[in-house]
Amino acid sequence: MRQRDSHVSSPREASKMRLADFIDANMPAILAEWEVFASSLLPAAGELDAVALRDHAEQILQAIARDLRTPQTRVEQSAKSRGRAPALPGATETAAQTHALLRATGGFTIRQLVAEYRALRASVLRLWADAAAYGPDAMEDTGRFNEAMDQAIAESVDYFTSEVERWRAVFLGVLGHDLRGPLNAVLLTSHVISSMSAGTPASQHTEKLIRSGQRMKQLLDDLLDYNRTSLAIGIRVSPEPVDLATVCREEIELLRAALPASTIEFRTDGVTRGSWDASRLRQVVSNLVINAARYGEPGGMVRVTLRGDDAQVQLSVENSGPNIPKDLMNALFEPLRRHAAADAPGESESLGLGLFIVRQIALAHGGSVSVESADGRTRFTVTLPRT
Repeated sequence: MRQRDSHVSSPREASKMRLADFIDANMPAILAEWEVFASSLLPAAGELDAVALRDHAEQILQAIARDLRTPQTRVEQSAKSRGRAPALPGATETAAQTHALLRATGGFTIRQLVAEYRALRASVLRLWADAAAYGPDAMEDTGRFNEAMDQAIAESVDYFTSEVERWRAVFLGVLGHDLRGPLNAVLLTSHVISSMSAGTPASQHTEKLIRSGQRMKQLLDDLLDYNRTSLAIGIRVSPEPVDLATVCREEIELLRAALPASTIEFRTDGVTRGSWDASRLRQVVSNLVINAARYGEPGGMVRVTLRGDDAQVQLSVENSGPNIPKDLMNALFEPLRRHAAADAPGESESLGLGLFIVRQIALAHGGSVSVESADGRTRFTVTLPRT
């Protein structure tokens, strides 16, 4: 156990000392206690030296001391206690945010991060109490100190969580990318075997292998698209002049073969030419039609309608079936969410990314997507500007 490397102000020295002044005057002693506690956060702290253990602790304390000296209204204090203090103009990262990033990359858990602040709060207040009797401003200083600590915790937790999520997305993206190589080899080999064994009993097995491989490829593509949005990269689109009616018609023909139990109707009206990414809009049509066939009435009609005017086109996909509860409407387009029954056909093969990707593709084209569900009919509508 490390020893404190500085003394705490004596009662006579600190008898009239405000908390901000006490923190500045006793910084070494407070940092020593921080270091002792941080060294106990194993295994991450096991190989860290004193400098790394005290990472940004002094800057955090200095920021809190400055905050204590800054006049604030009750409204500002209340916002700060909830972690909603406004960012300083021109400021980049605060000390608490930088500390969180370094702890996240250093292998600490979020519980350990919060525990550091809990121990710091207790150390400062205990050392202050041991050093001097509370003066007339002690109550106000204690409240302001707790508000500043809560703001620092909120900043750290927010940055820590964002960093962990970012690295999780990077890991999934790398995993998905690396799996595509061997999967493409499996698909290519399966096609070769299928062409060589056409008309033989083995052909049924190779066809099943091809379909499974194609399904895995679709899941990996969805995962990579999701990770692009998680990393704030967004879904990439390459708009070119295209007739959306032709794109929809070709995709629906493929879907009719893939969904023999469903009847898919397609209608067009108005001008359907514009500048869009045809491959991405095929993905929109596929996701919406498959979603409608999967969660609508078994064997029911799926109606696809494309309407265009001089400014935009609207692609709608409608099916019959149970209404979507209003309290679930906003969550439909969230990633990794599924709202059908657990035993719905094909549900176990879904990542719950289909509608999320539909919305991201619409947004990438400057468009939007909406949903209506009433009287046993559900309709998803994608609106796309012509250019």
